[in-house]
Amino acid sequence: MSYLLRPAGLTDATAITELLNEVDRIEIGRPETDLHAVEADLKRPDIHLERDSWLAFHDDRLVAYGLLWDDSGSERVDIDHYVLPDHQRAGELILDPMQARALAKARENGADRAVVHLHLNTEPTLDTRLIEERGWYVVRRYHVLQRSLDAAADLVPEVPSGVRLRSCADEADRARVHALYQSSFAEHFDFQPRTYDQWLGDVDADVLDWSLVWIVGTEELGDAGFLLARDDREAMGWIRSIGVVREARGLGLGGLMLRNAFAAFAGRGRETVGLGVDTANATGAPALYARHGMAVHYAVDTWEAVLK
Repeated sequence: MSYLLRPAGLTDATAITELLNEVDRIEIGRPETDLHAVEADLKRPDIHLERDSWLAFHDDRLVAYGLLWDDSGSERVDIDHYVLPDHQRAGELILDPMQARALAKARENGADRAVVHLHLNTEPTLDTRLIEERGWYVVRRYHVLQRSLDAAADLVPEVPSGVRLRSCADEADRARVHALYQSSFAEHFDFQPRTYDQWLGDVDADVLDWSLVWIVGTEELGDAGFLLARDDREAMGWIRSIGVVREARGLGLGGLMLRNAFAAFAGRGRETVGLGVDTANATGAPALYARHGMAVHYAVDTWEAVLK
């Protein structure tokens, strides 16, 4: 088969969304990619689409898509790669220039190598032999969890004495959530420090419903944790991140925020809520989520390649 390759543009967002949903149907049984999420990726300020995106077409049909970005400003580079099962050659044709661009990007940052990460479903449409023969290997596994909601049962929890739970109300609260994120995630695998402005871009602050962002604390410790959720996914309500600083762990603050989020989504008529978790998370998060009724929806592997 022959393929036409070119960079992506903003006008390709609909076609990319259709491709990603076709991949979703194969990998997880239903479409879960939203157009606004694809548009947000294409509009990232740190991405130059001419150099950092790839589309592969067969007979005017989009069959493969790649995107590259750099959060680290150093050697760590991330890529997304999607391909339909019957078009592995197209996947290969965009993979090689992606690797070359990743190494060039890392060198632009002053690094002498690129450490590249790619997230793939554990049963992906990509033939993983294509990346294994190029030196890629799995370094981490994540679970996407989900939980059914019931408006009659998922009620706003009672806040214990000495604990404060509030919505993110103003710019000062947003800055506080950013600081709590940086602190609570600093020890996590592959954490990349982000400035306040970078983080605002990461969470699509301009369109984020800040009433679904909460800060929790105690009288003794002050603000000690946060939960950032969003209600713009068609498939389910989504908890994007939840964190509690080290000195406040074990006090039940994470569970309190989870139950509060469940109640908020149930009150909005949502039937399902989801989140992603590192299966090797050392803070006890997987057990916390299991205790609160969250079960595995599907699994994702982080693949790594070191390019020199």
